[in-house]
Amino acid sequence: MALIELRDVTKSYTRDAIEIPVLDRVSIAVEAGDFLGLMGPSGSGKSTLLNLLAGIDRPTSGSVRVGDTEISSLPERSLAGWRARHIGFIFQLYNLIPVLTAFENVELPLLLTNLTKAQRRDHVTTALGIVALGDREKHYPRQLSGGQEQRVAIARAIVTDPTLLLADEPTGDLDAKSAAEVLTLLQRLNQEYKKTIVMVTHDPHAAERASHLLHLEKGTLVEQTRVG
Repeated sequence: MALIELRDVTKSYTRDAIEIPVLDRVSIAVEAGDFLGLMGPSGSGKSTLLNLLAGIDRPTSGSVRVGDTEISSLPERSLAGWRARHIGFIFQLYNLIPVLTAFENVELPLLLTNLTKAQRRDHVTTALGIVALGDREKHYPRQLSGGQEQRVAIARAIVTDPTLLLADEPTGDLDAKSAAEVLTLLQRLNQEYKKTIVMVTHDPHAAERASHLLHLEKGTLVEQTRVG
């Protein structure tokens, strides 16, 4: 059984009594351990698809399943807890909190758990070690380069050992060298740590790192390409 399954997912928004379609009957299956790249022009529905997988948004029709959970039918009060256990989200603009150190930013998701302070420290130290920033734990975001900020954000995304990593244009704000380092890190998380990753990107260099690609066009799946 696939780890992720979207079945006939349609999503539309209503604005000023006008219905705006974003996704149209999209069906996708992603196996555990896959590194999926989602490509398509702006407005094609890529980020909406990520938000549906994260349980941030709900489909208008169709179903979204991650693991054994049909998240599209989970009650609202259960979704936050489900997300905290199963989803690590990596954003284009890092979303770090400027007044917190790298350590404190990475620790944030663990504050929702029952871990002791010592256990949280172990988890944070491990995550920062994986992204090669163990020596930067006391630094604030403003003291880090863009590439280092994104690596802190990745450490925050993996610190809870989530089922699924979702990355929305993770290299969109980085120079070529930093982008390559972040992509190599994501590939390593996929290959060495067996993390299942779904990455939205418009960058062909980023897309090359995925094990296969899906192309969205105006909310419809138009093409699948196996890369690796």
